[in-house]
Amino acid sequence: MLGAPVLLVGVVLNSGTAGAFSLDDAAARAEKLAAAPYQKPNAGLPKSIKALTYDQHRDIRFRPERALWRNARLNFEIMFFHRGWLHEDAVRIREVGPEGEREVPFDAEAFDYGKNAVDREELRGLGFAGFRVHFPLNTPTYKDETVVFLGASYFRALGRGQRYGLSARGLAIDTAESSGEEFPRFVEFWIERPKPNAKELTIYALLDSPRAAGAYRFVLKPGVTTMLDVDARIFMRRNGAKVGLAPLTSMFFFGANQRSSRDDYRSQVHDSDGLSILASTEEWIWRPLINPKRVLITSFALTSPVGFGLMQRERAFGQYQDLEARYDLRPSAWVEAKGAWGPGRIELVQIPMGDETSDNVVAYWVPDRAPKPGEPFTYGYRVLWQKERETRPPFAAVRETRRGRGYTKSDDGSVEFHIDFEGPARTRTPAATLTAAISSDANGEILEHHVRRNDVTGGWRIVMRLRRLDRAKPVELRAQLTQANEVVSETWSYVLPAE
Repeated sequence: MLGAPVLLVGVVLNSGTAGAFSLDDAAARAEKLAAAPYQKPNAGLPKSIKALTYDQHRDIRFRPERALWRNARLNFEIMFFHRGWLHEDAVRIREVGPEGEREVPFDAEAFDYGKNAVDREELRGLGFAGFRVHFPLNTPTYKDETVVFLGASYFRALGRGQRYGLSARGLAIDTAESSGEEFPRFVEFWIERPKPNAKELTIYALLDSPRAAGAYRFVLKPGVTTMLDVDARIFMRRNGAKVGLAPLTSMFFFGANQRSSRDDYRSQVHDSDGLSILASTEEWIWRPLINPKRVLITSFALTSPVGFGLMQRERAFGQYQDLEARYDLRPSAWVEAKGAWGPGRIELVQIPMGDETSDNVVAYWVPDRAPKPGEPFTYGYRVLWQKERETRPPFAAVRETRRGRGYTKSDDGSVEFHIDFEGPARTRTPAATLTAAISSDANGEILEHHVRRNDVTGGWRIVMRLRRLDRAKPVELRAQLTQANEVVSETWSYVLPAE
């Protein structure tokens, strides 16, 4: 039996035909799944596991020595998550090798249950909640956690020197709709056994939900910037769903443009501070994130965008001062479209949040041509988990946005913005030749604005003051640096929420 000494607990050879697995194989299963009525998963957790508290469940740890491929002298290892707490549903996990598909069975002996009194006989056939991939990311002598698949269709990854922050998902359905959001889930995985010295890992996944099924191929390429190359085929069970492709999920509590409403020793707390969009080969858009008082949904109508991402541009530890969370090390996630996605919109959902323990920001692509039942919907993209080499415009980019009253002798209801731009292509431009192109929707009145050199950063600052005409409504704002009627910066796009 191939690899029996180094697998988790031994392997079970499936009766299917031996040979390579492909996206076509996963898609055939997804199409068959979509043609049948949806079957809700049956968690079926033993009482001893279902009764565990959060801290008790955290006391269950996978034994590293039982990792898949631990003694195979490969660059990759796979470790597994125990079911329970928020992750009750089981996922089926298979290894794909030269002999075909081999199921990785659950074995309670592969876990350390800590102080929990658990009857291991009750756990027979329990299954896994998900898995994580390890790779020598930071040093050649230790295999770091590199990507995790756990919960619904969520996954998140790390590049070199990064800490976990935002997540990605396989698919979003009806996000922020009044009918309620549907969370598709990965129900089965196939992990290709890599060749010796391979630095890429291929993972296939089967997705299921009441209104859709799907097949995914992920090619993981760890590094300074870790990349997940994604190809997907979606099969709808019925019409009427708002489908969000390549969804990213993050957290913004407070930051430079929205100070904390409570007494906090930190000046910023967020996994991401802005949505970046490369709308075309020349047009870049930056929308700073906020923590609104009520759900805020905005969108950008585009045709075949080059990419978008939820980014963490603030990298100075001094802006966070959090030794435990290390928000300064959390990755940006950039989605790079493969091929032409056609007309649609990038939708940004921002949800009110009272603390930093939950995600409250979602961004995804909604195609104008929605997937239809009976027709496979095929698309591809790459997710780049960045810190050192972030995707940015080749000209001046927004470095930071600050919002407040500024200096006024009386409270006239105005709001002042200071928008700092940085970019090597324009650092020597004479200040006198730069102007600010600023616009507001009908609910905003621009009172004054000017551009000045930032002698500290070597960049440029737009300062503007405005007044909301109706404080109960939001204001849409845009600003750019221009020179001789030529745009020399990305577009700062901001929503000042209603009070």
